[in-house]
Amino acid sequence: MFNRSILSELALWSTKSRRKPLVIRGARQVGKTTAVNQFAQQFEQYIYLNLEVQSDRQPFDQFKTIETLVQTLFFLKNLSLTKKDNTLLFIDEIQEVPEALNILRYFYETEPGIAVIAAGSLLETLFDKNISFPVGRVEYKILRPVSFPEFLAAIGEKEALQYLEQIPIPAFTHEKMLTLFHTYALIGGMPEVIADYSQNKDLNALSTIYDSLITAYIDDVEKYTSSASQVQHIRHAIRASFSQAGKRIKFEGFGNSPYRSRDMGEALRTLEKALLIQLTYPCTQAQLPLLPDYKRSPRLQVLDTGMLNYFVGIQKEILGTPDLNNVYQGTLIEHLVGQELLATQFNALSALNFWVREKKESTAEVDYIWVFEGKLIPIEVKSGTEGKLKSLHLYMDMATHAMAVRFYAGEISITKAYTLAGKIYYLLNLPYYLVSCIELYLQWFQKQIQK
Repeated sequence: MFNRSILSELALWSTKSRRKPLVIRGARQVGKTTAVNQFAQQFEQYIYLNLEVQSDRQPFDQFKTIETLVQTLFFLKNLSLTKKDNTLLFIDEIQEVPEALNILRYFYETEPGIAVIAAGSLLETLFDKNISFPVGRVEYKILRPVSFPEFLAAIGEKEALQYLEQIPIPAFTHEKMLTLFHTYALIGGMPEVIADYSQNKDLNALSTIYDSLITAYIDDVEKYTSSASQVQHIRHAIRASFSQAGKRIKFEGFGNSPYRSRDMGEALRTLEKALLIQLTYPCTQAQLPLLPDYKRSPRLQVLDTGMLNYFVGIQKEILGTPDLNNVYQGTLIEHLVGQELLATQFNALSALNFWVREKKESTAEVDYIWVFEGKLIPIEVKSGTEGKLKSLHLYMDMATHAMAVRFYAGEISITKAYTLAGKIYYLLNLPYYLVSCIELYLQWFQKQIQK
């Protein structure tokens, strides 16, 4: 299921000289276990523990010393202690034993030879205040739904994946790549959905999977809360988030509810901690440092665009459109571009950013901002000519560089553009299916305009 992106991240981690235990965070069902199981093939020995299973949980419940714990784990799994420096220990569903997270620090301090990975969801939400995080003793990575390159690998499109890695991609691949991306846009990046589609190629059969995923997240809500009122707030927040995804929101009355700003703010921030949503706040400057303005309304990003499509009922629109920008007033493709930008980021502090200028006489907004070599690069997700990108022109008048990006349904090109104030800048036009390659194309773009 996973291509070299997450596996290469794990490989880099495993070869560090001062390697710390790694905690992989992510919403349920995004493929954390699958990714680690694939990575484990590089080790001579592999210990898999699922702390939802009593027999796997027991050694942590009875923890006395790290030496005894290590001996117990190797003994129970019938593995050799003499090979522990070539052993991967994977502790899955670690949130079931909150104390286990703190135990990770002892692996770092006394058993650095053992490669230790833990995975779980709701870590900040579920842990008791008496359970301390092992600050400075562990490393964190975030895993999100599958990216477009990983989708290609999963459905067996090996040639398409190889061409996607060529910079720039050959023009003759455009039509097929766009068709494949439309399929990805339709079904999204949840591994279970992609696995079923890869095997059966039956779009209608996916409805039950979407339904079960969304229902599971809603039913899981009791784990996030401590009161009946909070349960109701979060259940509403999950349902309403899909209909509000891709839009700027207000907490007060969120999703046509009678709930107060405080209640909805708390509910949405809880879902954000569980990595089911992300609240993206705008910045108002065009140069570093990138400082989101938390006094302004955030834009809402949900976990997966495929689940969004199913929930709001726009799947048939996607099937028949020549341009994804025509679907759902452009919200679908803007949201998916955000999902793709996040999919290639694994650090715990990774986030989406966008720009606004809000004045009484006019409002301007640029869809995304990407940090590249000390520059804040504006990204628009738009069809049409450069002259229609008025918000982009306003941003570029403020910027100290001359680079901008637009994702659309057309082919790769670089055009010279002019702001309303007469400033010259260069616009890199990229087809939607290249979002995951943004960093490589910015490097290529910079070389092209410097020639």
